[in-house]
Amino acid sequence: MRLLKIIDDLSLQDAWIVAGTVRNYLWNVLSKSNILDITTDIDVAFYDKDIPYEKNQEIQDELMKKHPDFNWEVKNQVYMHIHNPNTSVYKSSRDAVYHYPEKCTSIALRINKGEIDVFCPYGLEDIEHFVVSPTPYIMNDRERIKLYNERQKMKKWDEKYPRLSILLAKGEK
Repeated sequence: MRLLKIIDDLSLQDAWIVAGTVRNYLWNVLSKSNILDITTDIDVAFYDKDIPYEKNQEIQDELMKKHPDFNWEVKNQVYMHIHNPNTSVYKSSRDAVYHYPEKCTSIALRINKGEIDVFCPYGLEDIEHFVVSPTPYIMNDRERIKLYNERQKMKKWDEKYPRLSILLAKGEK
């Protein structure tokens, strides 16, 4: 809850704690291991067309100064499509989360009017069952399939979570 409050206090538009931060927290709970692993980045997604790309680092640095006990990674989702081949501009943070590579990574939390808001477009089944599988977005493009498979080999999540089943995407040339 503390992390959600920190992000809410930033007053960034459409701001969420996303991806590996939430996924790893849930896997840690399910594994009965350290609930918040200090090696996990705190992934913060926001969406604001008026904030330039370079400002991400300033926001991140400010968070590091105020809350140095966490490893912050702040990204304005307006610009994140440029890191993915054949991808249109995202329309919101939720749209960006929908386009994340893995179903288990496509998850976001925030405080909205005092309530916890959860966005999980592919459900929680992959997280609950320790499965890493590609999103439909990945499966619709050969280049993205290739990058997804390379990412899975690089991440080595199964070393930290031995129960994981990592499914590579089919269709790569």
